[in-house]
Amino acid sequence: MNGKAQRNCVTEIRWESAKDYPDPYNQVELDVEVTKPSGKTLKQPAFWDGGKNWMARVAIDEVGGATYRTVCSDAADSGLHNQTGKIEVSEYTGAKPLFQKGRLQISEDKTHFVYSNGDPFFWIGDTWWMGLCNRLDFPKGFETLTKDRVDKGFNVVQIVAGPYPDMDYGDERGMNEAGLPLSKDFKNTHPEYFDLADLKIEHLVKSGLSPCIVGMWGYYLPRIGVEGAKRFWRYLIARYGAYPVLWCIAGEGTMAYYLSQNKEEESAFQKKGWTEVAKYIQEVDGYNTPVSIHPTRYGREQVEDPNALDFEMLQTGHGDLESVSATAKTVQTAIEREPKMPVVNSEVNYEGIMGRTFQNTVRLSFYASVFNGAVGFTYGANGIWQLNTPDKPYGPSPHGRCWGNTPWQEAYQLPGSREVALGAKLLSKFPFWEMERHPEWVDYDADNPYTPTAYGISEMLRLIYTPLLWNPPKVYKVEDSVTYRASYFDPISGDSIDIGKVIADQDGVWQTEVLPPEVHDWVIVMEVM
Repeated sequence: MNGKAQRNCVTEIRWESAKDYPDPYNQVELDVEVTKPSGKTLKQPAFWDGGKNWMARVAIDEVGGATYRTVCSDAADSGLHNQTGKIEVSEYTGAKPLFQKGRLQISEDKTHFVYSNGDPFFWIGDTWWMGLCNRLDFPKGFETLTKDRVDKGFNVVQIVAGPYPDMDYGDERGMNEAGLPLSKDFKNTHPEYFDLADLKIEHLVKSGLSPCIVGMWGYYLPRIGVEGAKRFWRYLIARYGAYPVLWCIAGEGTMAYYLSQNKEEESAFQKKGWTEVAKYIQEVDGYNTPVSIHPTRYGREQVEDPNALDFEMLQTGHGDLESVSATAKTVQTAIEREPKMPVVNSEVNYEGIMGRTFQNTVRLSFYASVFNGAVGFTYGANGIWQLNTPDKPYGPSPHGRCWGNTPWQEAYQLPGSREVALGAKLLSKFPFWEMERHPEWVDYDADNPYTPTAYGISEMLRLIYTPLLWNPPKVYKVEDSVTYRASYFDPISGDSIDIGKVIADQDGVWQTEVLPPEVHDWVIVMEVM
């Protein structure tokens, strides 16, 4: 079978097995080996697509003629084994950065994300844990939410492809129009579920959003087993690995099920098991997609070997203002630990959860994260992560309490999403990958959620977040070797106000006399003239 494709775009190759297998999902493994125009090779799993149908999805990052051949675990199956073909790859003609610049990778110095062409990428994500269920209808509802996030400037969506959080498996709230992703005994997959999921994943990618695909919630591992989790992850890699995705092996990896009577034992099993699964993903995925795990606090503490992860996710609390200082400290600790890896705050203070954590706390959480070194931040809104609708609110969790029933149609319009995206746009204007925290530049108080926070590059750039600007903060150690010009950035509107030339005193201390028009949080931007 021969075909055509554009560079970095997905092309599908289909085969039909020559044999009838009682259980193809578990009985057969099929790989496709691609030889690129340069001679480099790529090996990627293919997946069972129902009946006797099999499919591989590949994306080739070189222009020219590529070839492929299949390798089946059943070499006697003439329909699957040793099938060959050619793919003619032309240059990508669209405008999406994920295809123009290539897939997301980790920088050589292990500090931030880059496209495969080397351009830096600042992660600004949204949380749609249950986005593949039928409470987020496709196409209308899904397209509405996607367009809003793209228009605001988001570039990542965290979304669960397997068994969901906040419920037991088999709960109808975890279904899409075709049912569940796996059989209730976890031993088989349902291709019909993923045929519908494909429509949503493809729409995200074509819209310019990179899906961070979460395999399942961590507490399912004792029931599915490590080998079952590997099998399911092989399926996900085959189905979605050719897209510009990111992998999150599990949500809250070591958290036992809410009502478990053996939490310590299950947590230990999960930590060991998810480590093994993470390493398996790194072995099987031919695209070397960055891998992480969503944690209860630190991602690296959810696995036995942090080298099984490519980047670290954090979860820093939903305690409103009480979580802000803890967020800053958690990020600081994560940045300093070895082995070095990019840090993303992947869950903190969902807007509106439990009737609180509104946009001011969301902004505080964002700047406490990124001005302390995180190179990614994931927003969340209560009502979106569980996809409440007016007629079908999510309702209670297994522990019997409800986090809030705001419909997603209202939640996506909460102001915090726009405001954190404005903050990400500010960071993306500057070489954020070279920036460091500088508590010595301001009167920093680690225990005060309203403390000013300084981030920047010596003798080049200073960004100072002031959570409650009544009087402008004093800025210390202003270098006399350079001349700065300052401005205010409004984190609510995104507007800028010129302050003028920075003139420090003989001790290197500067405090502007220019006041912004409103008393709220502001970012002072100091750039070398």
